[in-house]
Amino acid sequence: MNLYPHLARSAEEAARIARTIKPEQLTAPTPCAEFDARTLINHWVLYTSHGLEHRALRTTLPEELTEHDFTADPAWAEAYAAQLDRALAAWARPEAWEGGIDMGGAEMPAADIAAMLLLEMVLHGWDVAKAVGQEFRTDEETSAVVLAAVAAQAEMFRQYKGFAEPVEIAATATDFERALALSGRDPDWSA
Repeated sequence: MNLYPHLARSAEEAARIARTIKPEQLTAPTPCAEFDARTLINHWVLYTSHGLEHRALRTTLPEELTEHDFTADPAWAEAYAAQLDRALAAWARPEAWEGGIDMGGAEMPAADIAAMLLLEMVLHGWDVAKAVGQEFRTDEETSAVVLAAVAAQAEMFRQYKGFAEPVEIAATATDFERALALSGRDPDWSA
């Protein structure tokens, strides 16, 4: 499956959401109870833009980025959008999809890593959007890809406390709502 179009569409939506965030919203609660909006946004920016690029290039994420407060820069949303563009350019190279990527001693296929990063972008994008009163939008095709990736990775993510237990939802739920619920998120969450 070609994940690149889904990464590109989701990155565009992530940049759109980032541009709507006002400084006074950085202390808002989020669906991730352990994170306020600032902490969650910094995690989101780090892994979905810088991490996305470094995985494609097979380079190590610089240590100084892991502690960086991206939101301290008034132009952080534009910087995030520019970094997303660099990350997408790295994944646009055919060799980015070849072979495996080292994940701290274990190698995983590049496409599996891209799927995990897509989940990071979309699921945390939804978390950020909900925290600031926005909606994270995905098309039906991307929603189906996200649901398939959540289903494939859910148990592993739960082992590492990345996902909570699944949330019960209506049988009429969309694929995106089903992906959220399977990842332990309540699609109806509000602050």
